[in-house]
Amino acid sequence: MIEATDIDTSYGGIQVLWDLSFSVSEEEGVVAIVGPNGAGKSTLLRVLSGIQPIDDGELTLWGEDIESLQPSDVVDMGFVHVSEERNLFNEMTVEENLEMGAYKRRENMESNMQEVYDLFPILDERSSQTAGSLSGGEQQMLAIGRGLMAEPKILALDEPSEGLAPQITDRMFEKIEAISEDVTILLIEQHVNKALSLAETAYLLENGEFVAQDTGQGLLESQHIEDAYL
Repeated sequence: MIEATDIDTSYGGIQVLWDLSFSVSEEEGVVAIVGPNGAGKSTLLRVLSGIQPIDDGELTLWGEDIESLQPSDVVDMGFVHVSEERNLFNEMTVEENLEMGAYKRRENMESNMQEVYDLFPILDERSSQTAGSLSGGEQQMLAIGRGLMAEPKILALDEPSEGLAPQITDRMFEKIEAISEDVTILLIEQHVNKALSLAETAYLLENGEFVAQDTGQGLLESQHIEDAYL
C-alpha cells in the first residue's frame, strides 16, 4: 500500500511536485493519474520507485518510510515501475529479458514466464529474438512482461501506449485490464478517455499539484477534464 502526505520534490532547486497527498491499496484495480505533459507524472513514479528523493512530506510503502529504502527494496516489497523508456536489454533475447525481471523471484520463474506468454502469446513466438528486433508494441509487451516477472503487488505503467498504433493501443488497454484483475495498476497515460474508463480511482495532475480526484468515470465526466483537454 502507498500512503503519501504533502509530498514535495524538486530537481536542481526547481520544485516539481507540490503537496501531493494520495493513497493506493492492493484492493484497487486501476488507479489512473492523468495530466498534461510536464505536469510531473513521471517524476511521481520516480519518487515512488525510490529513485527521486522527496524534499518534504511523508511517503510510506507498506508502512516503510521511502527514505529508508533503496530502489531494489521497493521492488522486493512489491512496487514495480515500467518506465516510459522501457529500458530493455536490446541485445538480449525476449526470454533473457524476462529472466532478468525474475532475478529475485527465481523460485517461480518458469511458471511466471508461462503466465507472461499466456498473456502475450507473441512473446512466446519471439522468445529467441533479441528485444531490439521487436516492434514497438512487442517491446512494450516485453517491458510489462518483465515487470510481471518480479511478482508485483502494484505495477506502475508510465505511458504504456506511447508511440503505438491505434489498433495496438486498444489491445494494450485490453491487456492492462486483464492484468488489473490480479495486480493493482498505477497508470499514467495520455489517452485520457481510455485510462479513466478503466480506473476505479483517478487523479488529475497539473503543474505538480493534484487539482481533482474522483472515480475514473466521475473525473472523465467532470469540468476539470473538459477544461484541461477540450
